[in-house]
Amino acid sequence: MILCCGDALIDMIPSTDAAGAPCLVPHGGGAVFNTAIALGRLGIATGFLSGLSTDLFGELLIENLHASEVATTHVIISNRPTTLAFVKLNNGDATYTFYDENTAGRMLDPADLPRIPRDVTALYFGGISLINEPAAEFYRALAQHEAGKRVIVMDPNIRASFISDEPRYRKRLAQMIAVTDILKVSDEDLNWIVPGPLTPGEKAAILREQGPDILILTRGSEGATAYFGDDQTVDVPVKKVTVADTVGAGDTFNAGFLASLQRHGLLTLAGLKTLSAEHLTQALDYGSRVAAITVSRHGANPPWAQEVGA
Repeated sequence: MILCCGDALIDMIPSTDAAGAPCLVPHGGGAVFNTAIALGRLGIATGFLSGLSTDLFGELLIENLHASEVATTHVIISNRPTTLAFVKLNNGDATYTFYDENTAGRMLDPADLPRIPRDVTALYFGGISLINEPAAEFYRALAQHEAGKRVIVMDPNIRASFISDEPRYRKRLAQMIAVTDILKVSDEDLNWIVPGPLTPGEKAAILREQGPDILILTRGSEGATAYFGDDQTVDVPVKKVTVADTVGAGDTFNAGFLASLQRHGLLTLAGLKTLSAEHLTQALDYGSRVAAITVSRHGANPPWAQEVGA
């Protein structure tokens, strides 16, 4: 099983009602939540670990997880409110305003780490859950505790405008990168983590020296690159589609990439040591195909396995 650990929230997405007036429609979202949903739909045994509310939005998130065949055994339930994200779309590109004070997802205690069962072979972290405390410290502690026992995957999905204490966030991010086996970053993430005039390859090398065996760099319409082994790289172009919006694009790319590795028995600590350029090319290509379907329709609505094909 892949256990996705992190943010689940409600995206309030602009729409129009039956009379044509503007309105906001609630959709389950959050970077880690989106990846869990996509993995479940792709037929991968997936669990979700986060703090969820007993309110109506929390109930909606649980329903969404179950509908996509994601296990909720590790969900931590409380009566705190659900995190809300108000989405603004500009030519299909999404920007977010978050409301996250005292929420069920944020108020997790790093002293109360759950026991992770043996069937979990990989833990996935990312999103805004790595920014705000105490949840950010909960996930940092969990990653450090499980490192070396199972594969640690992280996509920080950095929202710079949401970070109130940058030095503290950078320190935590560095601690998590140090125990991460597979690190995925966008080109914007990479330039934020390693600022300056270096090339993407040089910046990727700096991050790999800090811990990750594999670094995946997504470059929007320019495709994705995997850095691995002894300065090896593979590139995969993006799949060309008509874009409805980009909500959940990177999250579902991650799901496709991980699903490919999992299906081939490679998403284990031993399996990562055998990864070849062919394996990574195949995984990047599958991730690109999954993301292409997601961006072709509105909202974070990842495809089911039969929609993607082999």
